[in-house]
Amino acid sequence: MSILVVYWTGTGNTEIMAQQIYEGILSTGSEAVLKSVDQITPEKALEYDKIAFGCPSMGIENLEEDEFEPFFQDVEAHLANKKIALFGSYGWGDGEWMDAWEERVLDQNLDLFEKGLKINSTPSTDELETCFEFGARFASI
Repeated sequence: MSILVVYWTGTGNTEIMAQQIYEGILSTGSEAVLKSVDQITPEKALEYDKIAFGCPSMGIENLEEDEFEPFFQDVEAHLANKKIALFGSYGWGDGEWMDAWEERVLDQNLDLFEKGLKINSTPSTDELETCFEFGARFASI
């Protein structure tokens, strides 16, 4: 089963999360690819069986609008029969963007893995372990 971890980052916090999720996936013996959205096309992303999408909260609790949102819009209509995970960081509020993103995925009857993983600001040591474990569980389903 092929696994992609694809993310956008502004301050580097979501990239840190992506790296730990990727490492967690690899720890299970699974093969995975880690890419930022500017390193992969939507068409190439859809070749994977499982995709972990990472995007921080932007503006008023939105996905990043210039690169990530267009990328996600291009793939979301084609995600049936794929396992989807969501993750990202936020710097203010309660991370409501993740609730809206989960709802968006579920409204399309897509196969969402757990609740989205959200971390306020830079991940702590414990939160890095949470990311690693999230990746390992995602690989194991």
